[in-house]
Amino acid sequence: MMLFVIFTAVNAIASAQDASVDHSIYADLLQKYVKGGIVSYKGFKDDESKLDEYLKVLEHTNPEKLIRNEKFAFYINAYNAWTIKLILSGYPGVKSIKDLGTMFQSPWKKNICRINGKIISLDDIEHGILRPEFKDPRVHFAINCTAKDCPPLISEPYTGKNLESQLDTSARAFINNPSKNRLEGNILYVSSIFRWFTEDFKDDVRGFILKYASGDLKAGIEKSGDSLKIEYLDYDWSLNGN
Repeated sequence: MMLFVIFTAVNAIASAQDASVDHSIYADLLQKYVKGGIVSYKGFKDDESKLDEYLKVLEHTNPEKLIRNEKFAFYINAYNAWTIKLILSGYPGVKSIKDLGTMFQSPWKKNICRINGKIISLDDIEHGILRPEFKDPRVHFAINCTAKDCPPLISEPYTGKNLESQLDTSARAFINNPSKNRLEGNILYVSSIFRWFTEDFKDDVRGFILKYASGDLKAGIEKSGDSLKIEYLDYDWSLNGN
């Protein structure tokens, strides 16, 4: 009996390790319609049936059977793909994701995401799963809210195999983009993302940015030392594409 239990447990672990999600449809769409962070919503609209196919893949995947990085990547892709779908619901008239909310409900609280037999919201994914479960502040540079000042959508899906390098690359690219974060004298102007989610950055925005900064930005922050002051930039919510 003991041998049977051990064998069953080993098989369950092996099965979880082998589990992965087929992101190939989404990969094709991203490659075709996302260039340098600019999204062709017209292209996605023309190929909406393909996007729907991918959303069906997500709907019929049980993320609880995935190992950590596969599950993490699954929910990042789910957030981004369902956000695109939300934009398409108002396209071509939509100028900002905020246009799709109402006085009583933000667009992020709409129950539109079909995953594993449940219908949940984008907020549920971000604040109920991604942030509390994975506790990785780099997620803020991977999920995309379709706004110009959001960290850009990349032209490939996130995958369990490449997740660490993808998250690092996305964080580094955003932090070193002078239109999002810049140093002027001893004042570090940063994205409002760092204000909204300061607890995710352990209340140490300077330390987090310094970890991923390079070149003049890194040198300037180090030189400023304790005299460094942080100011938060206004956020442009207009659509990150056309």
